[in-house]
Amino acid sequence: MSAIDYEAEYNNRARVPEHPEIFARWEKEAAAFRAAHKNAELAVSYGTSPRQHIDFFWPSADRDAPIVLFIHGGYWRSLNPSGFSHVAAGANAHGFAFACVGYDLCPVVPIRTIIEQTRAATAFVFRRHKRRLLATGHSAGGHLTACLVATDWNQYAPDLPADLVTSGFSISGLFDLAPLIQTGINADLRLDAASVAAVSPLFWNVPSGRTLDAWVGGDESREFLRQSQAIEETWGAKGVTTEYVAVPDTNHFTVLDPLVKADSDMTRRLVQLARAVR
Repeated sequence: MSAIDYEAEYNNRARVPEHPEIFARWEKEAAAFRAAHKNAELAVSYGTSPRQHIDFFWPSADRDAPIVLFIHGGYWRSLNPSGFSHVAAGANAHGFAFACVGYDLCPVVPIRTIIEQTRAATAFVFRRHKRRLLATGHSAGGHLTACLVATDWNQYAPDLPADLVTSGFSISGLFDLAPLIQTGINADLRLDAASVAAVSPLFWNVPSGRTLDAWVGGDESREFLRQSQAIEETWGAKGVTTEYVAVPDTNHFTVLDPLVKADSDMTRRLVQLARAVR
């Protein structure tokens, strides 16, 4: 068996040469969505740094709706929540609010700090609106989604309900970060063998009664497919309700596009999971 070329497997921008056009389209669609949205609440701070903010997209003016928490990707080192505003459209059409979370980036902070910031954002949303949440995210955001699902919320803060986040919908997530040590990405992530397990939710204990969907683009690398298959199998063996779906004819970036559509399979599944949140 030949050695795995981790650089090639995890370099999504090289695998998708048209990614600049995709990013430009996202920015254009996100800006248009924000400009037209009558019930947006932008840049709500939850922490001390400028990137620690949340963009809320409410389906109605009364802001009385269940909330889906969305975490953007970018390998923990790039992109902004403002580039993903438009992915709220599908959930909004079904009456769900979308809260797009920002966080500080590597190498300014390590991944463990980003995990803690995402937990802090989740706690902030609950304390502000008293609603339990469905977590979802793309790429690095898929990783952070799994981290939230695996969090013992009572242990995190005694004022939070144990079932604050019991379900997650991960899109092209990463769950075992060890392979990234062998890539150029690690110049910013600064992972090593001693620290990687602490930020790899694949190996964590998970509280009972949790659910995680792992969706991934059908045209993604073997390693990205393996990552989602691995968490389905490993967490499933621990008693988590898991589901793995490879979305046909989508790459690491276009796999996110169905969230814009109210009638896509992805949006329908997201809404199904969100409706189960109490």
